[in-house]
Amino acid sequence: MSAYGVVIPAYNASATIAETLRSVAAQTLRPELVVVVDDGSTDDLAAAIGGIDLPLRLLRQDNAGPGSATTRGIAALSTPFVATLDADDLWLPEKIAAQLAHLERLPGISGVFTHMRAFRDGEPDAMAPTATPGWSRSTMLMRRETAESVGPMVDPPGGRGEMIDWIARARESGFVLDMMPDVLALRRIRPGSLSYGRDAARDRGYLEVARLAMLRRAQSKASSS
Repeated sequence: MSAYGVVIPAYNASATIAETLRSVAAQTLRPELVVVVDDGSTDDLAAAIGGIDLPLRLLRQDNAGPGSATTRGIAALSTPFVATLDADDLWLPEKIAAQLAHLERLPGISGVFTHMRAFRDGEPDAMAPTATPGWSRSTMLMRRETAESVGPMVDPPGGRGEMIDWIARARESGFVLDMMPDVLALRRIRPGSLSYGRDAARDRGYLEVARLAMLRRAQSKASSS
């Protein structure tokens, strides 16, 4: 199996990140490096990640958003495969091994995602009754050249939608992304987190992502006509 690195953007995640890192440490295939990018946190993230049995590197930046933090983390890796994970979600132990096997079996695939189940914060055994396709940071494993070619993850207004935008740009560039049917990641439902619930101010990012996608389609049609 090829080497992989992990990027975890973190903002005030000291309450959850140790559990997240332990799920990485529990992988049947050990990562070469885990890069945690502190996105301007005000809590003691360094103390929270201490003592975890992983090759860890902590980077710090002023608060710029999860996309910016993920982009910086990817740039710090040199592994042929890159996985990403939110600082409050969890991986199941076979996740990376299954995804790497999928990519090595199918060389034409640029990246692979998995299904995931949600659980309530503090109740890891209380899983949602159904799994959903996880087109998210916490399920993504990419070939390094794909991540570099697609370019930075851009944080839209409100802080939501950067993954939707990045995945759309990857597809528009011709990269093939697969969704595995296996449930290999768990999404934490935590009040106060960036992705929790509906919020008009935060959700405006989705509108901006849709607007940018329409602009790219219009520009593509104009250049081909």
